[in-house]
Amino acid sequence: MSFRFYFYFIFIIPAFSVYLQARQPQVKLGVDVLIESDFSAIKNKNIALLTNYSGRTRKGELTFDILLKTKKCNLIKIFTPEHGLYSKIPAGKDVYNDSIRGIPVYSLYGPNRRPNKFHFAGVDAVVVDLQDIGIRSYTYISTLFKVMDACAEYDVPVIVLDRPNPLSGVIVDGNIVEKGKETFVGIAPIPYVHGMTIGELAHFFNSEGLLYRDKYGVASRCSLTVIKMENWHRWMSWEDTKLKWYATSPNIPTVDAIRGMAVLGFMGELGKFNIGIGTEYPFQFFSFPAFNDNIILNYFGSKEFPGLKLVNCRYKDLKPKKKLRNVDGYKLKFDLDNHFTPYTLGIRFLLSIRAANPLLFTENNFLKQSREMFCKVTGTDKIFNMLMNHADDHDILNEAASGIAEFTDYRTKYLFYE
Repeated sequence: MSFRFYFYFIFIIPAFSVYLQARQPQVKLGVDVLIESDFSAIKNKNIALLTNYSGRTRKGELTFDILLKTKKCNLIKIFTPEHGLYSKIPAGKDVYNDSIRGIPVYSLYGPNRRPNKFHFAGVDAVVVDLQDIGIRSYTYISTLFKVMDACAEYDVPVIVLDRPNPLSGVIVDGNIVEKGKETFVGIAPIPYVHGMTIGELAHFFNSEGLLYRDKYGVASRCSLTVIKMENWHRWMSWEDTKLKWYATSPNIPTVDAIRGMAVLGFMGELGKFNIGIGTEYPFQFFSFPAFNDNIILNYFGSKEFPGLKLVNCRYKDLKPKKKLRNVDGYKLKFDLDNHFTPYTLGIRFLLSIRAANPLLFTENNFLKQSREMFCKVTGTDKIFNMLMNHADDHDILNEAASGIAEFTDYRTKYLFYE
């Protein structure tokens, strides 16, 4: 290789790559677009804002600060989802009403999960700015659903400030919630990993006859406006947006924690597996009873999958907050790959463990609460029952993928971005 070519390869090509990245248009969030429009969608209105500390501009300014400062509208109430305004309250713990800078803050994760007529007194519109994570069981979309449902009943407009799906808009994985099995961790008939933005989901909820029904059983819609992002594309993972990640809850401090939750979250409900909760790497450590590296290798022949590598690790290496029994397991390391199928991988991991430890998979080995939560999070009783009844792996994987193909085609009419 000549010196001239070497110089070109080492210095010019990387510099050109950096130049191209710098030239890529910045992703503008819905809140950024709202600001650039001089708040036209909410001008002179009394606003209730559904948000938390994840609701920020591209520059990191809090949306509730922006709406408090502007003279274009009047922020009179704040609604908060699970984990509270500061995103600090542990999963499943009630969030209580509060106030900030003289504005009342009403919890929608406690005794009230759906706003009532009192909450809407004096409100001209509800603005939503929440960072969802792209996983059905994460309850921010359930709170959005409940707010839209109430707004449909009380005729209050909803304005959603759209935000990226951090897992991208192309990864869709996991069975649809079974009809009649809807819960707060499975609020609508969508896959476990749905590949939609929160604005697209709002459009879906509003148009599918899922919201408030009157005394005659007729479904209603709310007056919905989605303020779309600019320069976001479906192929983008969070890292491609160049946006800073702000923890959406205590166990989602990073985007890799989201990816790990998509693989391990529903498995953790069974109570038999260590998934790294309580360490600096939540959802990124995986260990199971009688862990043996050969179990995975014998079943899969590899510890590498699209978007995921399993690296041997000890629990103590994750800096756990409490001293627990030290165990061997896998650290989950992720690569950006839109062929990543996290839910399917989680099911396959369960099947590999079952193949090596069949006696573990009997119903009496799992607490009733664990069984119920697993079924709620997976959106069906069938997968748990098939696991316990030692159904064929192929049949379980088919059940875990039921409805994906149809949903992927069907959702296209609700997508805003290419």
